[in-house]
Amino acid sequence: MAAPSGRGLWAALVRVALLCAAARAAGQPSAAEFDVRPGGEVHAFSRSLEDYTCTFTYSAQGGTNEQWQMNVGVSEDNQLFSCSVWRPQGKSYLFFTQFKAEVKGAKIEYAMAYSQAAAGGQSDIPLKQEEFEVTETTVAHREGKFRFELSKLMIVARTPRDEL
Repeated sequence: MAAPSGRGLWAALVRVALLCAAARAAGQPSAAEFDVRPGGEVHAFSRSLEDYTCTFTYSAQGGTNEQWQMNVGVSEDNQLFSCSVWRPQGKSYLFFTQFKAEVKGAKIEYAMAYSQAAAGGQSDIPLKQEEFEVTETTVAHREGKFRFELSKLMIVARTPRDEL
């Protein structure tokens, strides 16, 4: 799976907005704040909701701790799991050497990574498609292509369906 580009970008953004709205409608979303810590060590933060888990793993350099947030949600029909990881203040000033977000219990339908999160009148700025890769269960930096800036990740994943 790849991030959208060109003319398909608007259609994908509308689709993801609808998917995220559906995922938020579940009534039991879970939000948690955590510190992204520089120092070059690999750190991880996870949140689970029902049968689904989102784990954000990273390594960063420079500055001091930044407060970030992770939200997870499941749609009312239990078909979508969403995970968002971002810096609510907008742009991160840390130098990310690596990142990966992984979902368990669902397959990624849409994912996007941003160098700047919308805050204080600023807009989201997506990473270039060559900077990250998306698989069925992960969104991760692309070695040698990622430009070390990360402020937000969004994932919408489809949950397994029980067939009658």
